[in-house]
Amino acid sequence: MRSLFSLNKYRDQNTALRIYGWVGDDKFGMFMFPTKDGLIRVIASNGDGWDHVSVSLEERIPTWEEMEYIKHLFFEADETAMQLHVPVEDHISYHPNCLHMWRPHKPVTIPRPPAYMVGPKAKVDDPV
Repeated sequence: MRSLFSLNKYRDQNTALRIYGWVGDDKFGMFMFPTKDGLIRVIASNGDGWDHVSVSLEERIPTWEEMEYIKHLFFEADETAMQLHVPVEDHISYHPNCLHMWRPHKPVTIPRPPAYMVGPKAKVDDPV
C-alpha cells in the first residue's frame, strides 16, 4: 500500500477526528474523492498483517471503475489487491453500499486463475 500521506489532499480530517479522535497517519485515514455522482468515502488501514481499503458511496455501491480508480490510488502498480466473497455465515456489514479491498503483508503471491480463463489479453473486435 502506498503511504497515505501521499493522499493528504483528500483526507477527511473532520469526520476522522470526530469518530476516531485523530486524523490518521501514513497507515490509517479517512478520505473523500469527488466524482460526478457524489463523494466516494474511503477508510484505509495498514496493520495486523493486512492492507485494507473500505470504499463506499451514500446512495449506491461503488462501480468496478470506481473500485479500480481507488485501487490505483491506494496500492502500488505491482500490488494485487482482492475483494473477498466469504461464506454467508461470515458476512459482516455495517454499511449497505460498502465494498472492501485487501492485500496481505506476508510475502505471498495471491493466487489468480490463468489469464486465458479470464479472457483474451488483446481486445477482439466484434464481427460486423
